[in-house]
Amino acid sequence: MPLQATLTTSSSIWSIFWIFLKLGLTSFGGPIAHLGYYRNEFVLRRRWLNEARYADLVALCQFLPGPASSQVGFSLGVLRGGGLAGGLAAWAGFTLPSALLMFAFALGAANLAGPWAAGLVHGLKLVAVAVVAQAVWGMARTLTPDRQRIAIALACMALVILVDGVATQLAAIAGGAMAGYWLCRGPLVQLDGALAMPVGRRAGIAALVLFAILLLGLPVLLGFTTHGPLLLFDVFYRSGALVFGGGHVVLPLLQAGTVATGWVPNETFLAGYGLAQALPGPLFAFAAFLGAQAGMTASALAGAALALLALFMPGLLLVYGTLPFWDRFRRHAAARRAMMGANAAVVGILGAALLDPVWTSAVFDVRDAGVALAGLLLLTLWKAPPWIVVILSAAAGVLLAAV
Repeated sequence: MPLQATLTTSSSIWSIFWIFLKLGLTSFGGPIAHLGYYRNEFVLRRRWLNEARYADLVALCQFLPGPASSQVGFSLGVLRGGGLAGGLAAWAGFTLPSALLMFAFALGAANLAGPWAAGLVHGLKLVAVAVVAQAVWGMARTLTPDRQRIAIALACMALVILVDGVATQLAAIAGGAMAGYWLCRGPLVQLDGALAMPVGRRAGIAALVLFAILLLGLPVLLGFTTHGPLLLFDVFYRSGALVFGGGHVVLPLLQAGTVATGWVPNETFLAGYGLAQALPGPLFAFAAFLGAQAGMTASALAGAALALLALFMPGLLLVYGTLPFWDRFRRHAAARRAMMGANAAVVGILGAALLDPVWTSAVFDVRDAGVALAGLLLLTLWKAPPWIVVILSAAAGVLLAAV
C-alpha cells in the first residue's frame, strides 16, 4: 500500500509550521527521543500515517547522511503539505527554537568573564565528554555488533588518531564503505512494503544534482577566492553531507573545520556543544552558535543563519532527492552492506574525537574525570534527561573553580 493512502487531507503550510514549532520547543532528549515524539504526535495522535509507513520513513532517514530526526520531520512535512513547502515549514518550526537559543548564547559568550564563568564553561566541556562517550557506546552496540564491523571501526579510529584532518575522516568513511561491501556478507533483513511520497522523479533528480554540485563545486570555486561567507558555507555544507550514523558525528567534522582553522577557540567550541545538549530540538542547531562565533560574515546573525542553512541543506537535499527512488534502491544488497561499513567507520571516527579533542581539552585531573563519569552514569544508568546533566555538570564546574 503506498504511503499516501494512509493519509487524511493535507494541512496548510502554517498549521504544519505551528505543529512542528511546538515540538521544537518541547522535544528534549536527542534524535532518538525526537523520533518517539514524532511517532506519538503523527502516528498515534494525529494519524497522518500508519506504523509501518512511519518505520519505512525512519529507515530511509537513518540510511542517508544527515540529521535523521530532522530529515524525518522534513519528510513528514513534505508528505502532509504535498511538497517542498510543507517540508520547509516543518524544518523551520522544529529548528528555530534551539537555533535562536544557541545564537543568543553566542552573543552572550563574549561577556562571560571571571572564575565563575570559567568554571561554567569548563562544566559544559565536561558535559560534552559524557554525551560523546554515551554516543560512542550506544552507536558501537548498534552499529558494530560483529567482528568485521568492530575491525572496521578500530582501523578507522587508528587512522584518524594517527593522521589528523578532514581528508582523513573522508578517507575513513569511504574505506569503511568499501570494507563493508566486501566483509559484511551475513544475511540481510528482508524488507516489506512500499514507500511513496508526493515528490516527482524530476524534482528528486534536481535535488540530488544540486547536492553534488555544491559538494564538489564549492572546493573548486574556493580555489579562486577566499571569500569568507563562501568558505563558511563550504565547511558547514561538507560537514552536513558526511554525517553518517547520528548527529554526534558532526562533532569531529565541525571541530576540524572551525577549531583547527582558528575560527573558534576549542574551549568555546566544546562549551557550546555541551550547552546544545540541554536544548530541545536538533543538535545541528549548534551550527548557529559556531556561525555567529566564526567571524566570517558581516554580522553574527548572518554567520549563524548561513552556517545553520549550510549544515542542514545536504541532508534535506538528499532525503528529498531520494524519496522517489528509495523503495527500489533500499532493496540493493550492495548498498546496504556498504552503509553497514560506513556506519562502523563513523563509530571509529567519533571514538577518536572522544579521545582528542573532547577528553584532552576537558579532563585535567581526577576531579574532572569524576564529574564526567558521573554525567555518563546519569545518562546511561539512571536515564536522566540531558538538560539535567548539563545543569549539574555546569554547577560542578563552577564549584570546582571556586575551591
